[in-house]
Parts: sequence; structure tokens; C-alpha cells
Amino acid sequence: MTSTSAPQIDIDVANLPAVVRRNERTVRRSFWKKVAKVIGRIPFADDLLSVYYCAIDHRTPPRVRGVLFAALAYFVLPTDMIPDFIAAFGFTDDATVIATTLGIVGSHVKNRHKERARRVLDLPLHAED
Repeated sequence: MTSTSAPQIDIDVANLPAVVRRNERTVRRSFWKKVAKVIGRIPFADDLLSVYYCAIDHRTPPRVRGVLFAALAYFVLPTDMIPDFIAAFGFTDDATVIATTLGIVGSHVKNRHKERARRVLDLPLHAED
């Protein structure tokens, strides 16, 4: 009988640390430029900024930071599954990536990250937080 377990990935062969570093460089170089262009058009801005602040927080575990930087790199890259300029649908893929990322590693996004995002967006804190 054959095993149906997932294949093991050799980290050295996959070179994941290099991919994470590349994603981090991409995000640090382009994130705020992209946010400045689209901030008024994206309803998930608070989640996006919370993810960003969690990703740059060195208290966040490295593997989690890698996942967060991958999602943020998708947001800043000029090529999307659905181009951002398409009215009403342009950011649905970005929103889906951020929402999925939060579903996977959202427990690492702490109140300090959310508060910092809200300060940037000038949103009041909600009583339930």
C-alpha cells in the first residue's frame, strides 16, 4: 500500500529563506507607494496594514513573517490575477489573499499591530478589541 502523505520539501533545495528575503525587499520597497495610490479604494486597508505591521515586527516568528511577506508581496506586485484597475473587482484577489493569510496565521496579528494600523488610518478603536 502506498502512502498518501505530502512529499517532504528540502528547505535547502527550495531555497525558501531567499524567497522570503526577496518578498521582504519587495514589500519594504513598494508597500507604502502602493498603499498611497489605493488606500481610499480598498475596504480591507485595516487588515492589510495590520498584516504589514505584524510582518515587520521581529517578535513575529520567522515562518509567520514569511507567510505575511508573501501575501504582502502579492499585493504590491503589478501583475495580479485580477488587475487592480478593473472597477469593483480589481482588489478582490488581494482581499482574498489577505483574508486567507489572516485565516492561516491571524493569531499572530496582535492588538499592537491592529492599533498601529488604526492610527495610520485614523480609525477609532472598537470597544470589543
